[in-house]
Amino acid sequence: MSTFQFEQCVRKEWVDYNGHMNDAEYAKVFSLAVDHFIEQIGLDVEGRESLQYTIFTLETHVCYLKEAHEAEKLTITNQLLDLDEKRIHLFFTMKNEHGEVISTSEQMLMGIDTNAGRPAPFPEGVASVLDKLYSKDRDEEMPKQAGRTIGIKRKS
Repeated sequence: MSTFQFEQCVRKEWVDYNGHMNDAEYAKVFSLAVDHFIEQIGLDVEGRESLQYTIFTLETHVCYLKEAHEAEKLTITNQLLDLDEKRIHLFFTMKNEHGEVISTSEQMLMGIDTNAGRPAPFPEGVASVLDKLYSKDRDEEMPKQAGRTIGIKRKS
């Protein structure tokens, strides 16, 4: 189980004409969770400046499972699905205040050397933290929504 946790309440301006959180706002909350995660691994403002290193998001896949409503407390956790010297394959789970999974976001992140403006291996301290996190998560069950593709299933 992940030790990472990020909490956010659904803001009034995030609620759409259907009376629940707009789809774009789910992505926003997951993006805020990524920011919190990269701070946790040593890439806060100071870390990014001193290491001249940052994280870019390469790909995301969001699944919407239940509605979220104004002022509802959301809790986001994550699981590292895979890791190499410069990429992180992460899976975020968003739960409501009742502990129900309401959305998931699978993401591929890339480490970037900000001086070169190019992908680069994680700095030693960041890599060490990621290795420790991955060693805890690698044997966890693959989340149901991970690795999905989008498409219309046809009957043959």
